[in-house]
Amino acid sequence: MPKKVNRVLLGLVGLLLLALGGAVLAAGTGASVPSWWPFDGPDDVLLSEADRTRWRDAGWWWPAVIAALALLVLFALWWLLAQLRRARLAEVLVDSGDGEGAVVRGRALENVLADEAQTLDGVERARVTLTGRRQAPRARVALRLPPHAQPAGTLSGFTQGPLAHARASARLDSLPAEVRLREVRHRARRVS
Repeated sequence: MPKKVNRVLLGLVGLLLLALGGAVLAAGTGASVPSWWPFDGPDDVLLSEADRTRWRDAGWWWPAVIAALALLVLFALWWLLAQLRRARLAEVLVDSGDGEGAVVRGRALENVLADEAQTLDGVERARVTLTGRRQAPRARVALRLPPHAQPAGTLSGFTQGPLAHARASARLDSLPAEVRLREVRHRARRVS
């Protein structure tokens, strides 16, 4: 789940719960609340007997309640699993040729890819993140290009150089990569 969506969703849920809790606390302590607020005193209940039993005899009520709660639980589980999932690949499984295999730290492979990419002409800075599975990693690459760089040549040099070297050294059948090219911000030159 993208970080921005996660933060916005957490912020909205937090604000909603804070407002709801504050309103219930204010009503419970005897503070004045709006007339539409269902809970208006320390001895009042949130749902009256009539509200709780209104649709009890309707055939659609209990299946609708159970379905809504099941969807809420499934959404909460999906959200929890999205939080626990690692964004980065911790290790890459390398076929050593003897049937045993070896493991390379994901950060080490990321650093090697980034360092080799920075040696290319037209790359000022590089960041690499490995995602995916141990047996089938994927690379997300961000290359910062100076003003004089040619994006097509830089991209071709990266795929034929560092990316090909990483794929060959880890004996991977493929190493798909998403490469984002961005310009390095610089000040405008003044001409007098």
